[in-house]
Amino acid sequence: MKSIEQIAQEFFPSQTLARCGGAHKYCLHCAKCRADEPDELYDPNSGIASVIDATVLKAEANSQDIEELCKMANQFKTASVCINSYFIAQALKLVKDPVRVCTVINFPLGAGSRKAVKKEAKAVIEAGIHELDMVQNIAAVKSKDWDLALETIKAVAIQCLEEKVLLKVILETCYLSREELIISCLFSKKAGAKFVKTSTGFGTAGAKADDIALMREVVGPKFGVKASGGIRNPETAKQMLDSGANRIGASSVKALI
Repeated sequence: MKSIEQIAQEFFPSQTLARCGGAHKYCLHCAKCRADEPDELYDPNSGIASVIDATVLKAEANSQDIEELCKMANQFKTASVCINSYFIAQALKLVKDPVRVCTVINFPLGAGSRKAVKKEAKAVIEAGIHELDMVQNIAAVKSKDWDLALETIKAVAIQCLEEKVLLKVILETCYLSREELIISCLFSKKAGAKFVKTSTGFGTAGAKADDIALMREVVGPKFGVKASGGIRNPETAKQMLDSGANRIGASSVKALI
């Protein structure tokens, strides 16, 4: 079984030691160096609500659902509301600081073309979002089309960096081997994203503690790790946070709090 360092060297050979603490050990020469940024680690003193992305992504959601979601997010001061792009304008009017508005693209299948994903990102960024959760190109990863897999993330990450939008890359861990998960984390970090995220909630399984631990090991302390999918009680949320997550995606916010 290849080590994280070996896999990283195959894709991004380097002799410069990394300063960001990732298990890749050597610098990836990322589009955005995070080495001097604060750690992206959960602080229990801040309370769990502050790291929850309050989520409604079901196809049958309506404006009343979004109004109730934003009201709850404002009450508990969650990190964000995560909604489909149709509801961006409504959510922006309803949320209050510090709650941010997040939407999703290339969702949920992760099989859109690079050009389509790039244009979708441009549209939602122009709509005024604060955070963006993109599904990586799962089709490219499973086809071992590594250049396209990386370029799809990069096409979105560049726009997010320019507009100061926080980018999370949904890996959909249920479909990935250990090596594919490591590669996906490395690609996300290299491309300039800020977080890796486990799941859409529409796959065959959600967040698992072992996957979170591996993701955290790969990316190190300066990069965010979001657990999502099937987190419906405080015990599961705590397990994810203890394993290395510093953001939780959940539709059952009150149940976690």
